[in-house]
Amino acid sequence: MNGRQRILAMLEGGRPDRLPLMPIAMMFAADQIGAKYRQYVADCRVLVAGQLRTAERFDIDHVSCISDPTREAADCGADIRFFPDQPPAFAEGRSLLADKAALRRLKVPDPLGGGRMHDRVRAAAMLKEKVGRDRLVEGWVEGPGSAASGLRGLNTLMLDFHDDPPFVRDLLEFAVEMELRFAAAQVEAGAEIIGVGDSMASLIGPALYGEFLLPLHRRMFAGIREMGAKVRLHICGNIDGILGPLAGAGADMIDIDSPVPMDRARRELGPQQVLLGNLDPVAALRNGTPQGVAEALAACHRHAGPRYIVGAGCEVPRDTPPANLTAMTEYARSHGPHENDAGAQQVALSPPPREEEP
Repeated sequence: MNGRQRILAMLEGGRPDRLPLMPIAMMFAADQIGAKYRQYVADCRVLVAGQLRTAERFDIDHVSCISDPTREAADCGADIRFFPDQPPAFAEGRSLLADKAALRRLKVPDPLGGGRMHDRVRAAAMLKEKVGRDRLVEGWVEGPGSAASGLRGLNTLMLDFHDDPPFVRDLLEFAVEMELRFAAAQVEAGAEIIGVGDSMASLIGPALYGEFLLPLHRRMFAGIREMGAKVRLHICGNIDGILGPLAGAGADMIDIDSPVPMDRARRELGPQQVLLGNLDPVAALRNGTPQGVAEALAACHRHAGPRYIVGAGCEVPRDTPPANLTAMTEYARSHGPHENDAGAQQVALSPPPREEEP
């Protein structure tokens, strides 16, 4: 099996030859080609080069268009701050919807209109052309909560949930329409799975999640699947309180971040939900050893069971030792879905990769 076939087999209930490997690599990928991160997020050619180098060097089963959460807001007209070698950030004190009345005038941007959304669509097309037969191409959109916070401002939106629920609903509806259009453009360009990042969901608590976001997640995921793509849900942070509702949200795979015990995630989400994670990206992957990475992944796999994809709880940190990421690759390559009790020792003994010039 190649990487694309392996991931699809796992997501479709088949029998992959070994565990799929799908870590999130962004700043780490830029560093693999010696690119500043501002170049990576601004030029699809740089992003594609970084993804290809990283996937080839570490034998990763997918390539991804993920880079930062500001693309959609930027095309709406939001004030985004760019830095030479760090991710772009929202200008929190000058949010686009500081005046709530501006929502009535806001138009959904065209994802093919030449802006930052279009750049990501172009990345999906380039990745599909270059490696789409061998590796799964992953597009990326923001979830409704994260998209809304980018337009309104995170702190202000948190107050709006209590102060003005009708406005929040209108804003979230706008976000869903925008993100479904963005997802459709990426699927048309060649993405076969759409990652949905919605960190807001870990911040608002179970009651507000169930009332505001869960129905929109269901609709959004169903819409993406109707396009013919799979859905990957990534929520940074502790989602322990919303695991139960997520079981019915309709995502093909759910990333589990390191604060959530993997055994609890499996109990709450059921035996058929594909899970990824939840290796601690800092303590285990960046600061650990190859042996420690292998042992931690064995524990994740044991708790998650056979419906499992190898990855860290969140992004691979940019200064992760290559030998540690290679240990992640070795674990995936040496284990089938039902094999979770052996292999850590030989992973640790594998030689580290040869350092390459960017």
